[in-house]
Amino acid sequence: MEAWNEYIKLFAGLFSVADPIGAIPFFISLTENPPRHERLRSAWVCALAVAVVLWVALFGGETMLWLFGIGIPSFQIAGGILILLMGINMLRVSSDRSRQTPEERLESTHKESIAVVPMAIPLLSGPGAISTVIVYAHRDESWSHYVLVACVIATLAVTVFLALLMAGRIASVLGRTGMNVVTRVMGLIIASVAVEFIAKGVGSLFPGLGYIGG
Repeated sequence: MEAWNEYIKLFAGLFSVADPIGAIPFFISLTENPPRHERLRSAWVCALAVAVVLWVALFGGETMLWLFGIGIPSFQIAGGILILLMGINMLRVSSDRSRQTPEERLESTHKESIAVVPMAIPLLSGPGAISTVIVYAHRDESWSHYVLVACVIATLAVTVFLALLMAGRIASVLGRTGMNVVTRVMGLIIASVAVEFIAKGVGSLFPGLGYIGG
């Protein structure tokens, strides 16, 4: 049961970092004019792109770190700091420049399809989500672990698709205040995940500190 809890924690962390509820206003504003079937296609392509990006991070992330000579503990600390900053921004319900710059936002308004850029990258599967996947992937070298993490990513992609598909309904039910509340809760969760990443990275670099973690 404890092992399953780790994958539940991974899904909760990824969902919080991706924050598909918080991305709904962007999706609505960028898909105002297209007909329903085009919005459906955009939601499907976006969810598929999120899954592909995170699967690549899962199976190729450690190799990339090895090529650059970066150790997992160092990456845990750096990724934790990045995710912590995202969590703080979400708690303040402020714009996060690590996800999309104003220039990218302006460019996206002139594109026919916004499913991949900027929705999937960098809004939903940005540096925070990629860092989370790479760090969790390192926890076990078995293929069963990788398959389960891949299934968690697939579940996240399905959740993203459903959230974008029902974007109008969710926005009307929650309203701006409701979505801000959800974003703050997600921010608190990923801030906690970030602290755990940082603590474990520091504990691995400096074993003498005696970090006690889950």
